[in-house]
Amino acid sequence: MTDRRTVLRAAAAAAAAGALPAARAQQAFPARPIRLICPWTAGGTTDIVMRSWAESASKILGQQVILENKAGAGGTLGAVELANNAKPDGYTLAQLPQSVFRIPHMQKVQFDTTKDFTWIICMTGYTFGLVVRADSPIKDIKDLVAFAKAKPGEFTYGSPGVGTSPHLAVEEFAAKAGIKLQHVPFKGVADGLQALIGGHTMGHSDSTGWGPQVEAGRLRLLATYGSKRTKRWPTIPTLNDLGYETVSDSPFGVCGPKGMDPAVVKTLHDAFRKVIDDPMVVQTLEKYDQPVIHMDTAQYTKFALETFNAEKATVERLGMSAPK
Repeated sequence: MTDRRTVLRAAAAAAAAGALPAARAQQAFPARPIRLICPWTAGGTTDIVMRSWAESASKILGQQVILENKAGAGGTLGAVELANNAKPDGYTLAQLPQSVFRIPHMQKVQFDTTKDFTWIICMTGYTFGLVVRADSPIKDIKDLVAFAKAKPGEFTYGSPGVGTSPHLAVEEFAAKAGIKLQHVPFKGVADGLQALIGGHTMGHSDSTGWGPQVEAGRLRLLATYGSKRTKRWPTIPTLNDLGYETVSDSPFGVCGPKGMDPAVVKTLHDAFRKVIDDPMVVQTLEKYDQPVIHMDTAQYTKFALETFNAEKATVERLGMSAPK
């Protein structure tokens, strides 16, 4: 009997010992570096902001968060990566910009916005605006409307891609102003500004990566697209101020592939929630006029589904829906 008890205790101890590595593995997240995809070019507003997130999150999580740029396709390449290649283990994350809600209504894509992602945390949103060169004869939006009415389609403006918020905001403004402008898509703000400064385009619509050029006197800011004026440029009107009823701020945060472990999601949410309070990150957000817009996982998921449906109506109103 004693021998039998001894054998049973030994077996139980062995089973418990065997379970310990698995338990440790579950508790250890993250146990290796995390890849955070920025779907825009290096050097742009989103890249700079997300690099500050990665630096802060690396300290909080105790593992390196490595930023990887995958620019193009209107900012949707991060979504493609999450939907088609990433494991739901928390080690591949991405920014999913407003274009993932909109472009699927405009063309065929390699992801399902409503089913393929885990909406971990929303953290901030953009300030968008339209800039021209400082030596441009167009001094304000009134001049732009007059020019476009006199020469339909001759005013060329860049954006970070077809279907992005800076693109559709200008198209909505143009529709309400009764003018036609010529859109030129780029992969990100850095490429677009280079084209504008080089004289290849006449204007650029984007987030505030153009800010340093405006402050240096090389570019002129015509209007911003928020619901109210910015703190940094309080004299510059919004499109709403000018009567064009166009508002765009484009909230965004950190997302993962579908099917993630809720415990891992919570770990990531809590870490990136602390990132928002990091003074270094706060300073970076303020530099690029990006307000803190925090939504937890449940709120962000609800926002994503509602925004996907709302963007369908916007695309239809602008006559840009995919052919049926």
